[in-house]
Amino acid sequence: MIELKLTSNHFGELIKRGYSLDMIFLMKLIGETDEDYTFSENAKVYNLLQTIKRKGLCSDGYVLTQEGKDLLSFLSSTDDKPKIPRKKKVDVTGDFEKWWKVYCGTDSFEYKGKKFKGTRALRVKKDDCKAEIQKILKQGEYTIEELIQALKLEISQKQENSYKTGQNKMSYFQNSLTYLKQHTYEPFIELVRAGHKVEEVKPIGREVEI
Repeated sequence: MIELKLTSNHFGELIKRGYSLDMIFLMKLIGETDEDYTFSENAKVYNLLQTIKRKGLCSDGYVLTQEGKDLLSFLSSTDDKPKIPRKKKVDVTGDFEKWWKVYCGTDSFEYKGKKFKGTRALRVKKDDCKAEIQKILKQGEYTIEELIQALKLEISQKQENSYKTGQNKMSYFQNSLTYLKQHTYEPFIELVRAGHKVEEVKPIGREVEI
């Protein structure tokens, strides 16, 4: 159980950062229980959850981020003049580039000696995609390796299905920004965590900015 030691100094720091006691209490509940708050029937609770998520204190799945955990740890501090930890700036450039290279440039590809002709650019808006990756990693639910493995798994499945059916299943693959914004990777991460084998894929096509 998370034990909070709220003092006037704690309260002053919370006010400076725009955090309410309602938010803190709800975060404490999130950290201590497995209750699903995603579809809260209480409008006020729902709006509070959105605020907590928007401030980066919990993920889209309502799991406390590292920043949220640090905030609760701050409220457990017995220091005379406690300070909320500063947000750490994280450079994800290296991790992002690894993911970016795996994403196919177009929906054209060759698999097991068979060529499939596509018509669409898939790897688009690099800077926006990098911002989305940074947001995902900051939430703390998934690692860059899991994102890469999930991407490889979906690509390999679509290429294998294309080979078996003779139809280009990669033509249904989302462009990189839509893929990230719609969290398309999530079910494939679950498959990876469940032990599904990921085949190596060779991304084809140069990036296209649109």
